[in-house]
Amino acid sequence: MSYLPEPAYRHGDVAKTAVLLVNLGTPEAPTAAAVRRYLREFLSDPRVVEIPRLAWWPILHGVILNIRPRRSARKYARIWDNTGDRDGSPLKLHTGRQSRLLAEFLSGGVRSPLVVDYAMRYGEPSIRDVLARLKAAGCDRILVLPLYPQYAASSTGTAFDEVARCLARTRNLPEVRWVKHFHDHPAYIAALAAQVDEHWKKNGRPDKLLLSFHGLPRYTLERGDPYHCECQKTARLVAERLELAEGEWQLSFQSRFGRAEWLQPYTLPTLEGYARQGLGRVDVLCPGFVADCLETLEEIGIECKEAFLAAGGRQFNLIPCLNERDDWIRALAEIALEHLSGWVDASWDAEEAKASAQRSRERALAMGAGQ
Repeated sequence: MSYLPEPAYRHGDVAKTAVLLVNLGTPEAPTAAAVRRYLREFLSDPRVVEIPRLAWWPILHGVILNIRPRRSARKYARIWDNTGDRDGSPLKLHTGRQSRLLAEFLSGGVRSPLVVDYAMRYGEPSIRDVLARLKAAGCDRILVLPLYPQYAASSTGTAFDEVARCLARTRNLPEVRWVKHFHDHPAYIAALAAQVDEHWKKNGRPDKLLLSFHGLPRYTLERGDPYHCECQKTARLVAERLELAEGEWQLSFQSRFGRAEWLQPYTLPTLEGYARQGLGRVDVLCPGFVADCLETLEEIGIECKEAFLAAGGRQFNLIPCLNERDDWIRALAEIALEHLSGWVDASWDAEEAKASAQRSRERALAMGAGQ
């Protein structure tokens, strides 16, 4: 194996620490060609599709990549941001903002050299390119923080795989730490509950709150993936924080693909059932996503809303993801600092944290990021 070229080692250089946020990824444009490139990379990952390659390859290259890109491109076009220099996928826009806001927030209390950056598992900016950038910046310690609250082999697991694969060709390896999950972290749960509570204070309460998570094939649960259980715990903790009775909320799973059985109950049939039962208003929160994206804005906010109303429902509200909320940026900082222990010198006090949060809020507002 040949190693990637690196600058000559220089004794006495001050080592920096990096926090690398990782999200799923997005096409570069809402076009069939861009979506095809993205789907080829995504659906070629054996962590994502656990079907033997000899059986899966003809389906992927002969059917899916010839049909699905055009359909998906139309969906992306419905949510794509086209506002001048902010053109792009909502997922990428929000993830980039979260990275900048986290860096700004941490700068108020971390005394050690610290870099915050983000990468996408599929698409751009790639994990390989960002790791190379961090190495070039002198980062000798890297905390990998996937933005998936609940662990799944097909999300968090493959992000870790890609980091390890990229570092396999690195001569002077950095120290690496991983954040496996934060599905029950108190600050994350508090931010979710606050998002719902603020929405209800402005709009009143619904007949039902549906907590919709991204689905996975059922066999992942049977093979030992903890994702289903971690989703259940997140939903329960949010409901407890909101002091909801058993019949006032429910968990469901969205984004089913293919004919195999996936984790149930499914979101779309659940919503249609609510309408047929006479529930007039439903609010939906997607706790498994920390940034709004195709699955929240288009699948839930458009497709599921249309289905609920067509089945007889009267009012449907999609509660936004955490995006650039102050309390979410603070939660992200808490999660990072817990795993950075011993690597950075962090000295926080209440006033300092409050001032840093205010700077983050002002920065979010300047970027046009709503709550």
